[in-house]
Amino acid sequence: MKRLALLTLLCAGTILLAQDVHYNYDRDANFGAYKTYQWMANGRDRDQLIDADIRRAIEAQLAKQGLQRVETGGNLHIRYETAVDRERQLEGWSMGPRWSGMARANTSTVEIGTLVITMFDPTKKQLVWRGTVTKTLDIKKDPGKNYKNLEKAVAKLLQNYPPKSKS
Repeated sequence: MKRLALLTLLCAGTILLAQDVHYNYDRDANFGAYKTYQWMANGRDRDQLIDADIRRAIEAQLAKQGLQRVETGGNLHIRYETAVDRERQLEGWSMGPRWSGMARANTSTVEIGTLVITMFDPTKKQLVWRGTVTKTLDIKKDPGKNYKNLEKAVAKLLQNYPPKSKS
């Protein structure tokens, strides 16, 4: 019984690999009035290739929501931030009959990437929408596959923008 409990606990670590999306918004904001957006400076040096990929993925989703990017005078000001954390992943397996075999656990380090998108109303001078998506990264994959994963993550996050209207 102890082996089964240990194996269940070890296998539960793989559940952490799924995408995780959270968002919040200003319930008083009139999201129907936002038609244009502009990028805000992030304030630190970035990898230009990764920055271009993230912006491209966000811009594609915002265009699907009817927002148009402008250089100045946008109804929304948008900024993103990124973070990469390392977590231990536990993988367990067993050999032999159900209760009398050998159990083994392996550990590895996985990188967890977080993308935070914030939208500000410059007229009100306040935050009106913030979303966060977290996903396991695999830097060993080719850049094309990584970009596809980025697109999927951003699409999943921005499906919550604009928030459903009050009824």
